Amino acid sequence: MLSAIVLINVARGQVNETAQRLLEIEGISDVYSVTGEYDLVALVRVQQYDDLSTVVTAHMQQIASIEKTHTLMAFKCFSRTDLQQAWDIGVE
Repeated sequence: MLSAIVLINVARGQVNETAQRLLEIEGISDVYSVTGEYDLVALVRVQQYDDLSTVVTAHMQQIASIEKTHTLMAFKCFSRTDLQQAWDIGVE
């Protein structure tokens, strides 16, 4: 499974509508509205690299309110669940 984080700038006043449209795209698991330089953050989870390309360059480009994206590929996921499992089996 490949994971990516897509930072998104959208047209003024279009955050909610854009987030809903993004959630309709297969491969996008979550969308967050955020403060700062970007308006939305989309979490993408796909099986293959080509699937990521399809999500970002084909499907997301069809949403006119998206002005700019910045895609970050994830190498490894660190989570509280992973940490707890490591403690449970005695990994130091």
